[in-house]
Amino acid sequence: MNRLSIVFALLSFSLISHTVFAQDAPKGWHLLDPIDDHYYGISLDKAYKFLKEHNKQSKPVIVAVLDSGVDTTHEDLKDILWRNPKEIPGNGIDDDGNGYIDDINGWNFLGGKDGSNIKKNSDERSRIYHRFKSDFLGKPIDTTKLSYDEKYHYTIWKKAAAEMNFSEEEQTELMYVEITAKAIKRHDKVLRKELEQEEYTVETLEKFEPNSKAGKDAKLGYITCMKILGIEAEETNISTIEQLDEYIEGKKLAYESKEKEPIDYRAQIIKDNYFDINDNHYGNNDVMGPNAMHGTHVTGIIAAKRNNGIGMDGVADNVKVMMIRVVPDGDEYDKDVALGIFYAVNNGAKVINMSFGKSFSPEKAWVDSALRYAAAKDVLILHASGNDGEDNDVKENYPSPYSPKTNTTIENFMNVGASTDPTISGSIAADFSNYGKQTVDVFAPGVKIYSTLPSKNKYGNLKGTSMSTPIVTGLAALIRSYYPDLSAVQVKQIIETSVVRPDTSIANMKPGPQPTAVPFASLSKTGGIVNAYYAVSAADLTKPIIAKDALKTSSKTPKSKN
Repeated sequence: MNRLSIVFALLSFSLISHTVFAQDAPKGWHLLDPIDDHYYGISLDKAYKFLKEHNKQSKPVIVAVLDSGVDTTHEDLKDILWRNPKEIPGNGIDDDGNGYIDDINGWNFLGGKDGSNIKKNSDERSRIYHRFKSDFLGKPIDTTKLSYDEKYHYTIWKKAAAEMNFSEEEQTELMYVEITAKAIKRHDKVLRKELEQEEYTVETLEKFEPNSKAGKDAKLGYITCMKILGIEAEETNISTIEQLDEYIEGKKLAYESKEKEPIDYRAQIIKDNYFDINDNHYGNNDVMGPNAMHGTHVTGIIAAKRNNGIGMDGVADNVKVMMIRVVPDGDEYDKDVALGIFYAVNNGAKVINMSFGKSFSPEKAWVDSALRYAAAKDVLILHASGNDGEDNDVKENYPSPYSPKTNTTIENFMNVGASTDPTISGSIAADFSNYGKQTVDVFAPGVKIYSTLPSKNKYGNLKGTSMSTPIVTGLAALIRSYYPDLSAVQVKQIIETSVVRPDTSIANMKPGPQPTAVPFASLSKTGGIVNAYYAVSAADLTKPIIAKDALKTSSKTPKSKN
């Protein structure tokens, strides 16, 4: 699910219980070294220095980014985009015979054949509730007579139905957001006149001295509202207001969805048979889509052109990024996610970034099949743990590596939590990050992450596990580029065993509505933050093995319910 600057996932508690304002941090702090630079970054320069000193040569690696879209014209990204070598651009012919016409940089599974696109979409909870309402509502159900799939659908429908009753607290939170949004718009109207410009940021505003009392009041009010919402200082007024409106509209639609079935944009635009996984040649080649903010930022973190003297540097230096659009403003469809994974693997991706997630997965079997396929083809998958400040050992977050239908867990899948730095927010774990001693593998920086933004070669900070995940994706791609004989599972193990475990004397708060002091090590399997220098050092000592079978059966079922 896409969210404004990855902030609104926090609103369930930030407006009521606590708010942490990020302090100034150097651009690209996430790449710095904990010892030399005194920031809990990933020691990237030391990693590249190690590779140079050991005369290591890289091979190009294809990384697939399943996301909202990417700005293919961005100055820092245009040279690192994957280009399908078997496809002739713009001839309207499926040259490589894969069923996707002119898929030059990837594919858009959220598009229509006429070039139209799904932008906003409903949440999966509402879709499930109305899809099975006539089957289950008010009817006696004997689960012993249901097939596995029927029982699974009945279970998730009951969960969805229970969550359709929105709490008074949730209604109050929306009211707060609406009030704050109206205040921002009111102040914005004054500030545009005072500044004599249509677009500005908090950074711009802080340096501006209004002449009138109205202007001074508007400046103070606008900055205060932005801090309340936790929106980064680099976010423009236009983008903020646009996405606030989208968020409020989406929440209101969700509240109405118990009585009113959500609009089926898929039927209007894509026009596939959603319930047939074999009806898979739909979409179009517009990988930018109508809102490329999220995907552009993620792509830059992974592989923005390094050492070109402009913008910022990505983590990996010899990567081609394949964009696969499956993330709308709303919940993803399982079918698109599954087909996106199949597309990525079939076109040579060795690492897949999935900076999205949701609480329901009605067609989980399709996604599980795609994940098993990726495992069999030695592809590593990185997934964001989520931004709800919740324990993933207890609450579901999809996609997930465990398949309840087959009672198996794939080993080529990593869930990533978001860390920060004590100088930025007074803790190691980001206050919004999901966590889980059994279900989250590692943490990586996810606050004030500077990267590419769409339109006119922009750059800015965003936060979220969506930003942490591409940092680990970039690291995985770096290892696979310089040590191409290592398997996906070996790369995962190297990243996990080379984490940095912060000094236990440093304060750390458990993410969520009631922050309490806990050991950082208790929040993930490894208890640490990924580190590129230690990872490449470990990779250099690791002997390649022949992956006979990447699929492994778990010896015990995880606590998280799927």
